[in-house]
Amino acid sequence: MKPAFRAALLVLISIIPLRASSAPLPRSAPESEGVSSSEVLAFVEAIDQIDSLNSFMLLRHGRVVAEGWWAPYHAEARHSLYSLSKSFTSTAVGLAIAEGKLSLDDPVLKFFPDAAPAEPSDYLKAMRVSDLLRMATGHESEPLRTTKEPWTKTFLDHRVAFKPGTHFLYNTSATYMQSAIVQKVTGQTLLDYLAPRLFEPLGIEHPTWETSPEGISTGGYGLSIRTEDIARFGQLYLQKGMWHDKQLVPGEWIEAATSRQTSNGSSPLSDWDQGYGYQFWRCRHGAYRGDGAFGQYCVVMPEQDAVVVITSGVKNMQEILNLIWDKLLPALKPASLAPDGEAASKLRQKLSGLAVRLPAAASENPRFAGKTYTFPANEQKLESIILARDPADGHDALVIRADGTEQCIDCGHGKWLSGQAAWGLLPRQPVAVAGGWMNDEFTAKVCFYETPFIVTFRLKFTGDDLAFNSESNVGFFRLKQPELIGKAQ
Repeated sequence: MKPAFRAALLVLISIIPLRASSAPLPRSAPESEGVSSSEVLAFVEAIDQIDSLNSFMLLRHGRVVAEGWWAPYHAEARHSLYSLSKSFTSTAVGLAIAEGKLSLDDPVLKFFPDAAPAEPSDYLKAMRVSDLLRMATGHESEPLRTTKEPWTKTFLDHRVAFKPGTHFLYNTSATYMQSAIVQKVTGQTLLDYLAPRLFEPLGIEHPTWETSPEGISTGGYGLSIRTEDIARFGQLYLQKGMWHDKQLVPGEWIEAATSRQTSNGSSPLSDWDQGYGYQFWRCRHGAYRGDGAFGQYCVVMPEQDAVVVITSGVKNMQEILNLIWDKLLPALKPASLAPDGEAASKLRQKLSGLAVRLPAAASENPRFAGKTYTFPANEQKLESIILARDPADGHDALVIRADGTEQCIDCGHGKWLSGQAAWGLLPRQPVAVAGGWMNDEFTAKVCFYETPFIVTFRLKFTGDDLAFNSESNVGFFRLKQPELIGKAQ
């Protein structure tokens, strides 16, 4: 163990009992921290044109100078981080190394003798923990993760085509192996292991992390925390692991994790070609980031002493980063600025009024209320729909029966109405729903606001027929489902 890591271990042991309050991060006026309100406003106005942003927070010199949520997303809701979870997994590995429980040079096979192939290849024998961290396992394709066999076994059985350390492949299964190793050497899941070492000292309350069929935190995805919690994590890294005068994470680890460990491209215009660290991406302009599918960002800008957090459900993730560099970066000045009350007021007003676009609504059409429409057998397993009208407040409700289960989804008129719903692969969870009529067509937006997903239902009524269409804003598979035709009963 290196001397710096050994010293860090002594610090870590001294702070494990520490509990930090979940007091909000300090807030400050933008100009006080050298940030131009008018230029931040220009950034927010530009990014607001992209459908759909979920949240935004800007920290300068450790203080929040701008923040906003696109309703129905809100400050207290946890949000799925997807691959931004990887950066937290890397942190757990760094802490376990500092505690002497493993090392970067440990062979991966060392931890899973019972899951190893009978005759492991030389390349598999050569794969080390550091190769997992820097996405250089030597795989030509990513090992699958299914319910057929333990994910560790699937990973170790997968062909290693290249010498480990020589070939970059973004590999979520490699991050899962890091989680499995941490659990193997500590006897705790990532969630439990990080609780006293990271989450509690940072004031991150009630984090959740999905687990594999074997009860291991998924590692490469599955962590859910609030927007401000992401900001705390980014600020911790900006401060080289220091938090309230305590060294939570060794500074040597943060330096290594956020430096280029693997080359992954050469385009000067792509933030995915600037190199990869230990589960962190290098960025242009001397920055680095953790990020997740559909636009979950924690961008750390050491040269500007700033952190940018964005959660979203977007198809083009580079577009978001381009706006950060083109419009937000210039707003960060080297010294404090004179107060600009007018610009600051406009910025606050803009940030407080952010909202996901509501469905267009221009008419009422109660003549279709109460009818039951049934559907022939289909891949979506949709059986019937009733569009009901609540006599108490006049809002519409979709009563949907699918795969043998019935649920009622209340739709707000010109506003978001909170409830619970499930759809497709999305399990039952909190949602906010808005709906509206345009002639004989009813549109409902179902916002799963703890995720990036917004599902839009379109119901077109023609005589006794109901044409039903559903489409998700983002997803890993088909976004728009085939149209289904139901018949009135």
